[in-house]
Amino acid sequence: MDWSEQLWVVGGAAYAMLLGGAIGFERELKNRPAGFRTHMLVAGASSLLIGMGLLALNDPRFRMPFLINMDPMRLVEAVIAGVSFIGAGTIFAWRGGRDIAGITTAASLLMAAVIGACAGLRYHVLALAATALTLLVLVALKRAERGLGLKPKAESESESKAGSESRSGAGPDSTSDRR
Repeated sequence: MDWSEQLWVVGGAAYAMLLGGAIGFERELKNRPAGFRTHMLVAGASSLLIGMGLLALNDPRFRMPFLINMDPMRLVEAVIAGVSFIGAGTIFAWRGGRDIAGITTAASLLMAAVIGACAGLRYHVLALAATALTLLVLVALKRAERGLGLKPKAESESESKAGSESRSGAGPDSTSDRR
């Protein structure tokens, strides 16, 4: 197998990690359970899995008539299933109340995985645009919610506190480690 193709996959993973890191940095600033490194690793792993699948599609060892053909979309499905478990771990429901924290962070992890898949498939402009849109949702829409009075500042502060408690292991049901 040509090693230069493998280097393209590594480059795609690095690009995905950079984009995932941008999203993770925003989550880190808000003291959420999954931050900079987690988002980078999710995006990079997603890109590597997709890139590895594409390499395998072109590998003559897998083109034998008796072997099953591979579907690249199944790789995307596997990435999404794996990230779902990580995302579920970032969502916390507090006992005795209806408060749930971490759903936005779980969604941002899913976006990091999809961005990684885009980079792995070499859709670099699509990955960059999706990163920009994700950051727009996470930063600009939060400000707009506050400005329109849709989310009171006290509620936003309690979300920050919940994210901080779950991250430090101080929350009522917290069993999480530090990433």
